[in-house]
Amino acid sequence: ATKMNHVSSRSHAVFALAVKSEVTSNDGVKKIRMSKFTLVDLAGSERQKATDASGDRLKEASMINSSLLCLGQVINALVEKEQGKMKHVPFRESKLTFLLKDSWGGNSKTCLVATVTPSMTSLTETISTLKFAQRAKQIKNTAVLNEDTCGSIAALQAEISRLKSELESSTLVRLLPVSESN
Repeated sequence: ATKMNHVSSRSHAVFALAVKSEVTSNDGVKKIRMSKFTLVDLAGSERQKATDASGDRLKEASMINSSLLCLGQVINALVEKEQGKMKHVPFRESKLTFLLKDSWGGNSKTCLVATVTPSMTSLTETISTLKFAQRAKQIKNTAVLNEDTCGSIAALQAEISRLKSELESSTLVRLLPVSESN
C-alpha cells in the first residue's frame, strides 16, 4: 500500500495454466494438443513523489516501474514490426516481458483490459494507461493450433497417405474446369 493506493499489493501477478489433450485414434495415431492460458494483473505505474514511498517500498516501486517500462518498449517494438520496420523485440529485458512473450506477438489470442480512474488527481496515469492500451491494440497475433502427431511408423505413414489423398482430392476439385452450358 502507498499514499496513492491504500489497498494495492504493489506487485504484478501472473497465473499460467497449461492444458494438454491426448487423443489416440483406432489406427494408433496419437494427437497431442497443447495450450496455455495466462492471466496477468499488472501493478500500476505510480509517480514516486505522490506515493510517499521510502526504503523497500521505494525500491519495489522502482522495479515495478522498470518492468512496465520494459513492457512498453516491447509493445512499441512489436507495433513498429507490424508497420514493416524490422526491429529487435527486447523480450529478455525483464522477467515480466519474458513471461509474456507468447501473449504479445506470439502464438496466442490476447485480450487486454485497461483499468483507469476518473479522478483528476490521477489524470497523467489514466492517459498513460490509455496510450499503452492503444499501442497494444495495434499488435496482431496469429494463433495456430498447437498439435503434435505421434505413433508407430506404419500408423504415421498411413496418416500421411490419407492426408496426401485428401489434399489431392481438394486440389482436383478446385482445378476441374466448370462445364459451360449452351
